[in-house]
Amino acid sequence: MQSQRMLSIGYLAGLITPLWLTLGVALAGALYPGYSHLDHAMSLLGAHGAPTQGLSPLINNFPLGALFMVFGVAVALSFDNRWARLSGMLIVVHGLGSFGTGYFSCDAGCAPESPSASQNLHNLAGLAMALSLLLASALWVYLGRRLLGSRGFSWLSLLCTLLVLGTLPLMAGALESGHGFGLYQRINYGASLLWVAALALMLLRRERIQRVPNHP
Repeated sequence: MQSQRMLSIGYLAGLITPLWLTLGVALAGALYPGYSHLDHAMSLLGAHGAPTQGLSPLINNFPLGALFMVFGVAVALSFDNRWARLSGMLIVVHGLGSFGTGYFSCDAGCAPESPSASQNLHNLAGLAMALSLLLASALWVYLGRRLLGSRGFSWLSLLCTLLVLGTLPLMAGALESGHGFGLYQRINYGASLLWVAALALMLLRRERIQRVPNHP
């Protein structure tokens, strides 16, 4: 019973990640004069010299990293299937990457010609974040129907995976033009967080069904 309660807490951690990020980025952006959610990267909120450099990691990167890690462990412990467990570990890696992007701030402007060591480590952590959730959602295109009996979740996993991939060239183009990067980044990461919340919801539903007496 105690272990099941811990799993439930893990599922709830995954469920609240989109709301936490939305509120945290909105608060940090409001405290950053001239910040544009349409044009600016979220990393700019914690960049060197930014007015929210100290605040943004404390309300965004670090708590979100903890939420992802707790959720990832819960996913890994919920299944005997090795691919499902791998997806949980990938979510844990995403959480570690969130800590990394918060601890290693990007340089002022986040796109210097000569990046510092902190900028390079920030980029490396960001790459780990992006790849880990992309691979995790791709795994559940197959696992959704097999382990959860949900064709709908398999299709959602596919949709979110394709949306993440589809926004990558848009982000690259916006980075060159200097306009729209923030919008495409939010769509990109929002798709991943939608998938995380949906998986958490499916696991909470699965847990509730399993608690029903005499449920097959």
